[in-house]
Amino acid sequence: MQTNDTGAMLRESGIQPSAQRVAVGDYVLYTNEHPSADLVWKRVREHFPWISRATVYNTLNLFADKGLLRRLNLSEDSIVFDPITEAHHHFIDEKSGVIHDVPWDRVQVCNIETLREFDVHDYQVVMRGSLKSPRRKHTSHPNARMPGENSKESSNSC
Repeated sequence: MQTNDTGAMLRESGIQPSAQRVAVGDYVLYTNEHPSADLVWKRVREHFPWISRATVYNTLNLFADKGLLRRLNLSEDSIVFDPITEAHHHFIDEKSGVIHDVPWDRVQVCNIETLREFDVHDYQVVMRGSLKSPRRKHTSHPNARMPGENSKESSNSC
């Protein structure tokens, strides 16, 4: 648990660090998961069993409003919270449900003609898929290139 750092972080964000807020922050501000409010409630109750679901929901929304978390609506019926507030993208493993962070500079979106009249201030790419099944190794020509090795394919410009 990182209670001392959490209390200071909350104060720096203008949040009064109550015991409940610190307990929620100790988990959600340092996790590698992208938890739903119910998962946060479940995890926090392991160390703070008397915390209410409403307190967790209110605290998560306060943290998001203050910029400590991002609310992500990655599917129709679910909002999850992300402690990484810097711009980045996501990949969702459809088999496990695990959400992986993808660095901002590894995905490029450009030349979308239908948006030329708009001032786009934010976007997020959400990719979905699953682990490829292992394939048999096969020999290829020694000069053969893998996809993305061609200078045109691996170019970062659009």
